[in-house]
Amino acid sequence: MRLRRAAWHVAGLAMLSGCVAPRGLYYWGGYEDLLYQAWREPGSVPIERQVELLQRDYQQGQALHLRMPPGWHAHLGVLYYGLGKPDEALRELQIEKTEFPESGTFVDRLVANMKASR
Repeated sequence: MRLRRAAWHVAGLAMLSGCVAPRGLYYWGGYEDLLYQAWREPGSVPIERQVELLQRDYQQGQALHLRMPPGWHAHLGVLYYGLGKPDEALRELQIEKTEFPESGTFVDRLVANMKASR
């Protein structure tokens, strides 16, 4: 009787282990929450703090061998530009365009606007 019960438990665990969600393609970290907070209450999260949080997420994503999600590098680029760091901004925007070619038009427009406002 005990052996049969144990066998059912093992079978149940084996079946449930098949339901575990696969690891995602991207490391989201706190990116979605940060975006929500920053857009919901502008100015509530200072630019410096946003950059700090994104850099921390980047390091964690790298440790897990996961890419950052679409828009992440563009967001960081805009933040760098807001901090007066145009070289870092352009680097991040180029990474966004390279990793997500479909964002090329958007990134090109951002870069053109940045260069025009200098």
